[in-house]
Amino acid sequence: MPTKPNKKQQKKSSLAQYVRQPIVQIGIVLVAVLIIVVIFTLTRSGNSGAEAAEISVTRAHQLYQQKGVFFVDVREQDEWDSFHIPGTTLIPKGQLANRLIEVPKDQQIVVVCRSGNRSQQGRDILLQAGYTKVTSMAGGVTEWKTQGFPIEP
Repeated sequence: MPTKPNKKQQKKSSLAQYVRQPIVQIGIVLVAVLIIVVIFTLTRSGNSGAEAAEISVTRAHQLYQQKGVFFVDVREQDEWDSFHIPGTTLIPKGQLANRLIEVPKDQQIVVVCRSGNRSQQGRDILLQAGYTKVTSMAGGVTEWKTQGFPIEP
């Protein structure tokens, strides 16, 4: 005569029946896919332009020579008029949050200022707005000019 299953065997059998339901199997697959996507995203997030939060003037100049890198100068108009890096876009730091439409999201962005302080703040404004490939240039355009890199009056 067959023996009656004990409580442990009954639980195991109930769980097996539950997991065999198509909707449960779909849910398990979706959770697994979600975990994989999150892991993949986390390994590529942060500053996904592969640049540090702040770079040297020399590294900024290397990026400047590449196509597809966007330089934004967050100084004021009078500072810009004095001298600036050719090809950069002037958006004063106080206006940056309201002029995000002018900053491309699909390019590496280097934020510059006079000495490097405002550029860090500008970088942080862009990061908070969802930009991911953003860095700031330490030393600012003053150091850029000192190193003999191109400027416009």
